[in-house]
Amino acid sequence: MDEATKTRATGATARDFKTYDEFWSHYLDGHSRTGTKWLHAAGTITAVALAVFAVVTRRWLFFPLALVPGYGLSWIGHYFVERNTPATFGHPVWSMLSDFRMVALVLAGRLRAK
Repeated sequence: MDEATKTRATGATARDFKTYDEFWSHYLDGHSRTGTKWLHAAGTITAVALAVFAVVTRRWLFFPLALVPGYGLSWIGHYFVERNTPATFGHPVWSMLSDFRMVALVLAGRLRAK
C-alpha cells in the first residue's frame, strides 16, 4: 500500500508524516482538481509579485498584503472547489514549499488533474 493510500485509510494528519516525500503525496491528494491548482498558482504568483513590489519600491504595506491573495485564493480552492482543509495548518513550511513546487509543475504542464 503506498503512503497516500495509507494516509487516507488511517486518517493520518500532516503532523504524522516523517518525510517530505510522504507529505508531498498527501499534499497532491488534497489538490486533485484543476481549479484548485490554478487558484493556487494565481494566488502564489500574485503574492510573490506583491512581495517583490514591496521590496523594490520600499512600500512595506504591500508586503503583508501579499498574504491576502496567496492564502485567499488557495483557501477558496480548498473550501469551494476541493472541499477539504488546507495542509497549511499542520505543516506550514512543507506546505509552502509544496505550493511553490506544485505551481512550477502546473505552469510547466507537468502536473495534471487525476
